[in-house]
Amino acid sequence: MVTLDDNTPTLLAAAASQGGAPEPPADEFVQTLQATDSIHRAVTDSLKNLDAAELKAVITGDNTILRDGLSALVQLTVQFIPKLLAALLVLWVGMKLAKMLRKVIVRALERRGAEPSLKSFLGSLVDVLLKALIIIMAMDIIGIKATSFIALLGAMGLAIGMALQGTLQNFAGGVIILLMKPFKVDDYVECGLYKGYIKEIRIFHTIMRPFNGRTIIIPNSELATKSLINHTKEPQIRLDVVASVAYGSDLAKVKEVLWEVIKAEPLVQWDPKPPVVAVSELNSSSVDLSIWLWTTVEDYWEVWKHIREDIYIAFNNAGVEIPFPQVTVHQGKAGEPIHMEHRTAVDRPAEVEGERIGTGN
Repeated sequence: MVTLDDNTPTLLAAAASQGGAPEPPADEFVQTLQATDSIHRAVTDSLKNLDAAELKAVITGDNTILRDGLSALVQLTVQFIPKLLAALLVLWVGMKLAKMLRKVIVRALERRGAEPSLKSFLGSLVDVLLKALIIIMAMDIIGIKATSFIALLGAMGLAIGMALQGTLQNFAGGVIILLMKPFKVDDYVECGLYKGYIKEIRIFHTIMRPFNGRTIIIPNSELATKSLINHTKEPQIRLDVVASVAYGSDLAKVKEVLWEVIKAEPLVQWDPKPPVVAVSELNSSSVDLSIWLWTTVEDYWEVWKHIREDIYIAFNNAGVEIPFPQVTVHQGKAGEPIHMEHRTAVDRPAEVEGERIGTGN
């Protein structure tokens, strides 16, 4: 067994110079001892070369690297704390101002009589936008550059806008309807093939209820961009009725009967525009008289239901003939039968007889 100590490398070198270097030990235990001896010598050399002054400087804090690192950390902290406090102050004041501005906008909309849905929507939209702007300002004060963040939001907004193009059009249409007020809830509106009472105006679509009890959901973009008829926009509305009489009727008597019917209807308005009765059309089998009656929006359908029935009863009692489609059939006498002339091949011209089918001559 070979014993290793501090003089082992020197003895090995001397043996090698004399040409009798021993073979390296192959025993695993010997290799472990050699590795342990190397670590021992490395630690010993480090302790011998260690300067007591440097160790003292590290312990007492006089080391330059440590001192500079601590100084930089303190300086960074001192510079960051005022920025952080300023950012927090901006956030606090900005949130208060955003809340106040939202209340101001909601009150302004209330003074203009805006719809409740419009008030809540615009208030929320302004609140979100202001808060986002305040957060970006606070990030900039701290030192976080918001340019890339804003660019990312812009790209995301563009992509979302392209994907939701139809929805955004309906959203814009809803805002236009709520701001411009072409109609309101409970108005009777006609737009293209749709007609009925407006039951609810939402951000993206409007709910309409016709007389048959169905529910019609119309996109706001269609109502905002197409022509429509609001039958209940004004407090008074005109009802147009057509009464037809036969040719040969006494028009003076017919008008007198119609005026009696109009005067007997209590829901007809005479102020500011009185009713009108006039001949409007000379049809193929009737003379048409137009009656213009003004009434309130609330009484329109009552007058619409009663007036035609009253006209029919009054015409019947006064003996006024109401025309209807008629067909007059004239029966003629039986005439002599008509005989067709009899022809033979001899009666045909000679050039015709010489022709052949398909010859082209």
